[in-house]
Amino acid sequence: MNQEQLKKISEANGFIAALDQSGGSTPKALKAYGVDESSYSNEDEMFDAVHAMRSRIITAPAFNGEKIIGAILFEKTMDNKVEGIPTAQYLWEKLGVVPFLKVDKGLADEADGVQLMKPMPDLDALLERAVKAGIFGTKMRSVINAASPSGIKAVVDQQFEIGKQILSHGLVPIIEPEVTISISDKAQAEDILHAEIKRNLDALADDQKVMLKLTLPEKANLYADLAAHKNIVRVVALSGGYSLDEACDRLSKNDGMIASFSRALSNDLRFSQDDAEFNATLKKAVDKIYQASVAGGARQAA
Repeated sequence: MNQEQLKKISEANGFIAALDQSGGSTPKALKAYGVDESSYSNEDEMFDAVHAMRSRIITAPAFNGEKIIGAILFEKTMDNKVEGIPTAQYLWEKLGVVPFLKVDKGLADEADGVQLMKPMPDLDALLERAVKAGIFGTKMRSVINAASPSGIKAVVDQQFEIGKQILSHGLVPIIEPEVTISISDKAQAEDILHAEIKRNLDALADDQKVMLKLTLPEKANLYADLAAHKNIVRVVALSGGYSLDEACDRLSKNDGMIASFSRALSNDLRFSQDDAEFNATLKKAVDKIYQASVAGGARQAA
């Protein structure tokens, strides 16, 4: 593990940019950016289009290690290049941004109020490639759609089980059990989730360090004790469909959490914008997310 990267992720002010839309969510991300499905005729052209979008974001002046401490990449983005340099290498060596990799293969069908992750039979091979590419950590997402104690337990147990597999490769896993923001029992689901995460954290060995990526909770500071746990590197928040303004407002009220936003970061970016407008729009989002992240992070540090 790169100790300089660990120090940056665990201590620096800033947030983690999520640039990891995958096969299922890529058309939606491109459409929001202003690139319609008629603009590409197959999967390769679609991924070329989304890589061009991500490259434009990564090479924008506002995208740098001063306010963005990490970036989560899709596998094809890791395998690709930015300005002729492998993406993970470009992020760290050129920008001082720590690279992470999304490793899950999507969600299984809903059962017991949750969606577990699909099987990942090739995970070890992917993790080996990630280490060679200079990746620091990984991210994997499950979804919670109801306050189901047994369902939430299954989600968290699966996350930590695979997290230990990731740890064995010297990578830091981001555990992401997302709670859907629109459910009526969101607060109850989050209470159950908190207890299940703490139970799994307490069972880790001292040298098994993980990160958490969690939906912004209904109760401010619900996860503050987890952020201070001896096995936690950092707790980051997902925007989950909240607008940029609401996501940042909620984030600023939660001690020890920083942002890891995807939609909220890129929501106002458009293919049709010239570079000046694109860069100014991105800078506005970066500055807003950074300030909200610093608000909670500073209180944790204090």
